[in-house]
Amino acid sequence: MTSAKLAEILTTLDVRQVGDDAFVGTQMDNAAHHIVGGHIAAQALMSAGRTVAADRCAHSVHVYLLRAGDARRPVDFEITRLRDGGVLSSRRVIATQDGQVLLEALASFTAPIDALDYQQPLPDVPAPEALPPVQEHLGAYADEHRGHWVRDQPIDLRYADPPPRLAVDQPDPQPHIRMWWRPVDPVPADPLLNSCLLTYVTGTTLLETAMVARRTTPIDTFSALVDHALWFHRPVDLSDWVLSDAISPSGVSGRGLATATMYNRSGALVCTATQEIYFGRSGPR
Repeated sequence: MTSAKLAEILTTLDVRQVGDDAFVGTQMDNAAHHIVGGHIAAQALMSAGRTVAADRCAHSVHVYLLRAGDARRPVDFEITRLRDGGVLSSRRVIATQDGQVLLEALASFTAPIDALDYQQPLPDVPAPEALPPVQEHLGAYADEHRGHWVRDQPIDLRYADPPPRLAVDQPDPQPHIRMWWRPVDPVPADPLLNSCLLTYVTGTTLLETAMVARRTTPIDTFSALVDHALWFHRPVDLSDWVLSDAISPSGVSGRGLATATMYNRSGALVCTATQEIYFGRSGPR
């Protein structure tokens, strides 16, 4: 049985086609009714991917998030077919709600070719089985915020470095988080869906490195995803653990930059992701 939250993510990533190049995506509501940036970015990638040949897989997506939108209502996705070349297909995605643009994205898809293949190696970190689930990691804070830190989640997270709630209590926290993750239950072995789920996970976890630098947590600070870019290097295996090695190299003018490399358990580099988060005018703790 798939967890309710994971099932909701998978269901809402299955955007509904209403025209040759038009799709509608149901959102996941929350207390603030703001659309989750990583979620709508994943829906944009799914919409674009539905318009390319079956033998082409996503290799990059670049997203600008312009408005928060209302998660209680669906979003329209309009695709422009910019190019279908011998190897690469390019798509523009515009997401709107009530005539207002929420998101603009460029997505690119590639056919497989034989060429030079190289990568940087898997970092030396403890195996996921040697690390506790995040709920155990943050067990000392179980009474805070109505159990927020120990709640059930659709993604099993295993931190090799302190997550934001632990980092704020440390004298010199470092904006570097290595974390194993995998869905709590099996997901279909569909390459496009897996790339979209990877987009969702990076959109909701990378910001933690910038929060560590600011000595804050997702609970006690405002943040908004401004832009999000991913390069999909190799197929991701979501039947096993994925390692995210994330850092925040810069914070300036109320924005925090975060970037991560992601690896399959086998050591294959599957993705590089970069995003910028807006925190507003407030300073660190």
